Amino acid sequence: MELQTYLRIIRVGWVWLILGTLLGIGAAAGWVALQKPVYTADASGFVAVTGQGEDTGSALIADNLAKSKVKSYIDLGTWRSVAEDVITQLGLDTRPETLVDQVRVSNPVDTVNLLVVANASTPEGARDLAQAWIQAMSSEISRLESRDGGQALVQLVAGDSAQLPRSPSSPNWRIALAVGGLIGLAAGVSGAVVRYVLDRRIRSAEVVERETGHPVVGTIPLEKSFTDTGRLVPFDGGMSGGARAKFFRVAESLRELRTNLQFIDVDNPPRVIVISSPLPGDGKSTTSANLAIVLAASGQRVVLIDGDLRRPMVANIFGLIDGAGLTDVLAGRALFDEVAQPVGVDGNLLVLGAGMLPPNPSEVLGSERMRDLMRTLSADATIIIDAPPLLPVTDAAVLGHHADGVMVVASVGKTTIETLNKAMLNLEKANARCLGVVINRVPVRGRGRGYDDYQYTGDYYAAPPSATPEPVTVAGPLSASVKEARGSSRKTEGSGARRSTAIAVPTTGEGPSPSRRSRRTAR
Repeated sequence: MELQTYLRIIRVGWVWLILGTLLGIGAAAGWVALQKPVYTADASGFVAVTGQGEDTGSALIADNLAKSKVKSYIDLGTWRSVAEDVITQLGLDTRPETLVDQVRVSNPVDTVNLLVVANASTPEGARDLAQAWIQAMSSEISRLESRDGGQALVQLVAGDSAQLPRSPSSPNWRIALAVGGLIGLAAGVSGAVVRYVLDRRIRSAEVVERETGHPVVGTIPLEKSFTDTGRLVPFDGGMSGGARAKFFRVAESLRELRTNLQFIDVDNPPRVIVISSPLPGDGKSTTSANLAIVLAASGQRVVLIDGDLRRPMVANIFGLIDGAGLTDVLAGRALFDEVAQPVGVDGNLLVLGAGMLPPNPSEVLGSERMRDLMRTLSADATIIIDAPPLLPVTDAAVLGHHADGVMVVASVGKTTIETLNKAMLNLEKANARCLGVVINRVPVRGRGRGYDDYQYTGDYYAAPPSATPEPVTVAGPLSASVKEARGSSRKTEGSGARRSTAIAVPTTGEGPSPSRRSRRTAR
């Protein structure tokens, strides 16, 4: 892995690192609390040769003799006889073997000294044990080195009394906590790396492009202030009012998406764009609505069609009157100009709702009349079609086959690479062109929180309980009727009369007045 990958792992897995470190420190603290304190004291003595002369040669011989003897006395410190002598001195109730394990005898380099280090559960016990041990060794050495009961040639002279330790030598809580923290940190790093490697959910544009082979044409940041009734950028493209600061990031990302669409195919820019997603809940309807608003704000004529004939959302997003819509136009029950509702202050955006939900949406959307409608409207407007998800149903693939392309909306932290690849495969099977991927809900800071598993249910297939769907019979060619309606509208505008519409258009915030709509239609 590259350095950038490690940095990304640390950035997205910092919780694991902190949690692992805290758990390691906590475990070390618990271990320290359960340990019995051990106190350490030391006592020393030096090996001396008795009866040496006062001249330099004699002193040198005595020093060499002492150094040769002191090495063998280290092993003497572990003798059972020494331990039994200490038990007698201190009146201890323990075994010699156990007592020997509490004492360590050593000889500092290039000296004739012996150092005894003793451990005990109390400061007094450690001090007494060290002092008694050096005295017992002195007695044992004197016994071994004496000849015929005379004075020993070599003896161990005890030094000052052992000092009373002020604090326990074990456990060392500083070292224990440091080691526990390091072990916990290592465990946290391992967990973050494993989680990063096994996590197949979308986290970056680079991963999407590498795994799918399709470009990322836009990234839309997560906007927590979006609600069911308030998830649209301002109709001027987010350039005025308090909404500018509120939805600035979203509006700016949508303008970038608009620019990218213009450069997908410079010679033949897409005019009919289907927007879908692998599964429900990825934000395709909100993205469709906001993209249509941004396109209209740039001066383009835009028609937003709700092609989701199973779970329509467009009319609800704009707060429009729900009733006649796309299915009525396709069935010949209404003209496009009669049911399309203008929104915005400049009238560049027309919204066509879904209409009555049919039991055969795939057949309706794949009909010749639907293709005729797309072809006719795209002559002087950009068509945005909000389509159902790609994996549960085939509607989006059917629409994409006859459109200029499909944009797939995927959610950070929710959509997996496998799910996205399967959705792309469905488009390929239908010979539909994928314009690119739009990554939605990109966290502004930190890591995304979309970790809840999403299982698609059969609700998408079912019609609302209050509605009894009737089969939609698609009427004949649509081009003539649409053009005829537009021609009659222009004539009506010229004569000064105002055309009546089948659907009343609200005049508060969501769209212009009926007179403004009539002028828009006349254009």
